[in-house]
Amino acid sequence: MYAEQIIKQWGEDNRLRAASMTDEPAFYRNLEQALDTRRQAQYFLNGKPRWDDSVADFTTGDFLSLARTGKLREAFLQELADNPDFEPGPSGSRLQYGNYPYIVQTEQEIAEFHNAETALIVNSTYAANLGVLSSVPLPGDAIVYDELVHASSHEGFRLSSAEHLVPFRHNDPDGLREVLSQLKSEHAAFAAGTQSVLICVESVYSMDATIVALQELVQVAKEVFPLGNAQFIMDEAHSAGVLGDKGRGLVSLLGLEKDIAIRIHATSKALGSVGGVVMCNKTVRHMMLNHARSLTFSCAPSFPMVASMRASIKLLRSGATVEAQERIQSNVKRLLHGLTTHPVWDEANDEGIISMPTLEDWESRPFQTQIVPLRTRPRHELFLFYHLIMNNINAYPIAYPVVPKGKSRVRLVVHAHNTPEEVDRVIAAVCGWAEEMLEIERGESEHELPKAARQAYAMQRALQT
Repeated sequence: MYAEQIIKQWGEDNRLRAASMTDEPAFYRNLEQALDTRRQAQYFLNGKPRWDDSVADFTTGDFLSLARTGKLREAFLQELADNPDFEPGPSGSRLQYGNYPYIVQTEQEIAEFHNAETALIVNSTYAANLGVLSSVPLPGDAIVYDELVHASSHEGFRLSSAEHLVPFRHNDPDGLREVLSQLKSEHAAFAAGTQSVLICVESVYSMDATIVALQELVQVAKEVFPLGNAQFIMDEAHSAGVLGDKGRGLVSLLGLEKDIAIRIHATSKALGSVGGVVMCNKTVRHMMLNHARSLTFSCAPSFPMVASMRASIKLLRSGATVEAQERIQSNVKRLLHGLTTHPVWDEANDEGIISMPTLEDWESRPFQTQIVPLRTRPRHELFLFYHLIMNNINAYPIAYPVVPKGKSRVRLVVHAHNTPEEVDRVIAAVCGWAEEMLEIERGESEHELPKAARQAYAMQRALQT
């Protein structure tokens, strides 16, 4: 059973190592001591075994189920058949031999589909963020960012030439106005338009499922900087394929293509492929090609990678994914309704056993995100994870340092391939766990830990005997 396999691996991975390495070179012993700090917290990271279709998938990035169903594989193989003489490797960077006709044509098709002037394919969205942020901000410029932006953005900030790096309160237009107004009042170059402000936001924040208040943020930027020297960098990793007409993303859904200077899309999530795309105008593209060292000194994306991306974009353009988008919406609504109307939910929420940060007014939203974070008390995210996996449901626990201290959670990711029966299983499992935790809280149980956690820890102890 997958639960036994992954829990045993979890226990083995988190066994402390440094003390047993007295005869090993000090170099490795020092590294293991550093790793033991994560093991002590039960958050040592390692590759996890894949599961089969008997396990309900509420964790992968295959939102539209293009990879699981084989639709993308068929389209990809057709791309290969249509281009039988392709070279597997690019044999150079985009500035050299790697600028082959097929990748140029694919970028043109992507740009047209997303109503952008141009597009630039890169090896990952992480690399896209690094490439944009290391090349576009000029010395003296400012980067203003939502305090919950992705780790890749923070890595890009470190590589940036920007002089000012300022966060604003999460998804708060007033918070953005305060930061922009302060920059404008304290630095004449911003008021004169001779220095620029790059505003980094995400369409859907992957840990909290917050949908960016983009229209309001754009309006604030226009009001404070009417000269147009404040521009947005939008990471659409979790909206691409899921939101908008034929999955074009949130910017397209809101009709703001001309108001967002740079859009970064992932083809490695909903589109079932790999890599990322930067959509922008030619000026930004040229800045990246001239100043982004991650592009200049890397090989271009390979033909098979680009063929996979092109195959997924063709599926979107054809309308083949629209039904999958609708199933995601239906599944999320079923999940949210089932959880919040369950008899145990209100009490568990009131007692701090479980909560959802973006639950308020969910029924009135025009669309839902595929991410449903279940907040717990610290360490309890592991208890909920064990309970779910024992019920053959996979959704991973997340805690500090991935999220702030005290904001532990299990993140459910809903897909087109999740059946109504699987959604109902999740509802029953989550609420069953919450009821058990309430019984422990009230002193109605003889145990201090819930059943699944006791079983998991017993499995892990058995490995040490």
